[in-house]
Amino acid sequence: MSTSIPESNSNSGDRQAVVDEVVATVVAQLPAQTAVNSSATSTTQIAPLTTDIESGLIALYQRVNPAVVNIFILDEQSFVLGTGSGFVYDNEGHIITNNHVVTGASGLEVVFPDGERRAAEVIGADVDSDLAVIKIENLPDGVLPIPLGDSNDIQVGQFAVAIGNPFGEAGSLSLGIISGLGRTLTSDRIAEGGGRYSLPKVIQTDAAINPGNSGGPLLNLAGEVIGVNSAIRTSTGTNSGVGFSIPVNAVSRVIPSLIAEGVYHYPFIGIRMTPLDLAAQEELGLSQASGAYVTDITPGSPADKAGLIASGFNDTIGILPGGDLIIAVDGQPVKSPDDLISFLVFDAEVDQTITLRIIRDGAEIDVPLTLAERQ
Repeated sequence: MSTSIPESNSNSGDRQAVVDEVVATVVAQLPAQTAVNSSATSTTQIAPLTTDIESGLIALYQRVNPAVVNIFILDEQSFVLGTGSGFVYDNEGHIITNNHVVTGASGLEVVFPDGERRAAEVIGADVDSDLAVIKIENLPDGVLPIPLGDSNDIQVGQFAVAIGNPFGEAGSLSLGIISGLGRTLTSDRIAEGGGRYSLPKVIQTDAAINPGNSGGPLLNLAGEVIGVNSAIRTSTGTNSGVGFSIPVNAVSRVIPSLIAEGVYHYPFIGIRMTPLDLAAQEELGLSQASGAYVTDITPGSPADKAGLIASGFNDTIGILPGGDLIIAVDGQPVKSPDDLISFLVFDAEVDQTITLRIIRDGAEIDVPLTLAERQ
């Protein structure tokens, strides 16, 4: 199928040493042929069979792959409906995968790379982050959880490794780079007041992600999980070089709650927002184009109770003037709706009181409100 913990137990010095060893060889140690010409001879220097970077990837694969599983989705008669990927999260047998992998399953069977099979059950799932936790009894001997990294440390251009089961081909590794950051995935769930919720800070990679890879880990060269592979952008249903991975910091927030309660509790403001361009700024008579322009408010929501003002929308004219423009939350700049969504998903809690700075009628004012829970 394809279409938010415990601290990493790796020593930071060891992690850096692994990364340095692999990265330092990319330019210097890649296979190469060097011709040496003279008037008498012409010889070719052949690179060694295995370069240092290849050795590093082989070691990473051998260390991590035992904890990457193939997930079979079964119907009531135990026929296979589809497959996905997942990876071991802890020593208690919890396995992380995608919500869309396990949705609608009557049963689940997990297969480890050595062929060992386990029945699994869904412990918790969250449609808005597309994350789910399944559980098996008794990990196979020698299988260790994969440590989690920090998606705030990711940079465009760094290497990324995807391991999973594309088209049912178990234990497939693909190598690419981080192609982009700050992408957005839209939830399958309709939000209160219409529209859909979204997950910000999604990772874009060109590491091959195909049907069956969903739920598998995206790793850095230290073998730490930096994302959970979730979707591809394609017109054919196969890899197009544009894949998306749920950031591991969303995993760190969502998964413990799924294990403990089966659900994750998102904070909720109760507004619909739109970004602005220069033309909209001029048409709406605003002093700036950056920010999150409020177009609709859910009745009875924290935004409604705090007195925020929405612009409304006209099918002929479009966005109307008169709405509040949110430009900061708790002192953090809001340059677009994604900034406010990121704050809510990664930094805020239900029942927390926050302060929005808005522009209304040309003046900046602060509006406090207490977050509710997303329903």
